[in-house]
Amino acid sequence: MGRIKSKLVKRTSLALLKEPNTFNSEFENNKELLKGLTPSKKVRNQIAGYIVRKKRAELKGIKSIQ
Repeated sequence: MGRIKSKLVKRTSLALLKEPNTFNSEFENNKELLKGLTPSKKVRNQIAGYIVRKKRAELKGIKSIQ
């Protein structure tokens, strides 16, 4: 089992994924894109990681519940 993400991380990530952007399945790239948008380094890394997880699932064709 993985770590549980907070509502803030999930809500922000899903909102960012709905906007036209250049997020992809590489953590470092997503982290750089979020550099000026997030209040702290920890939250930035959590959001970037969650976006990576969603993008990889999207590429595999897995439908998410949310």
